[in-house]
Amino acid sequence: MPVFDLRRRLVAETLGTALLVATVVGSGIMAENLTRDMALALLANTMATGAILVVLISLLGPISGAHFNPVVTLVFAFNRELPVRDALLYVVAQICGGIVGTLVAHAMFELPLLQSSLKIRSGYAQWLAEAVATFGLIATILAGRRFSRASLPALVALYIAAAYWFTASTSFANPAVAIARSLSNTFSGIRMQDVPGFIAAECCGAVIAWALLNWLLREPVMEEATKGARI
Repeated sequence: MPVFDLRRRLVAETLGTALLVATVVGSGIMAENLTRDMALALLANTMATGAILVVLISLLGPISGAHFNPVVTLVFAFNRELPVRDALLYVVAQICGGIVGTLVAHAMFELPLLQSSLKIRSGYAQWLAEAVATFGLIATILAGRRFSRASLPALVALYIAAAYWFTASTSFANPAVAIARSLSNTFSGIRMQDVPGFIAAECCGAVIAWALLNWLLREPVMEEATKGARI
């Protein structure tokens, strides 16, 4: 697999996060325009998000790893698969890309580019939902890389699609996306004052998943080797 320089990896992370957020916000706006049925709107939002994740991870994964998410980058840094400096630049690229994605979605639907969301997403249930959603995402990525790397784009997309429906928060599971969605007073928005709680919950879920999965996926010690060491 070719190794891409940092500049191109950062562009891939910016582009991927921008397209992801443009899809999340844009499909939410489209759904609101087409129906007043909230369940149908969420289904449309879910399908669009799952579909774009398969595309983005498949195409940009070979370049940057297709993190598009600061907590995913955090986990790779914890595993020493990404230098700290690169990880920090990834996070900046993801946040910038997410904001650009929101602005592009607004422009496509002739909405004011700069908005502030009024949608309340706060409380223990929402925070727990975000922790659970992020835990599952990190677990899917780490286990998928170990056991089914070729299927990883589909696994991540299917998990996020499911988490849209089984979590109270509709599964942001991504600090960059949470920040970007705070700038959209549309179907997918979140109040700016609610973002810190979401980010804290996402980081907690990611760290717990990283610790548990690192233990769970640790290479087993061969029984014979263990016996030999005891003799």
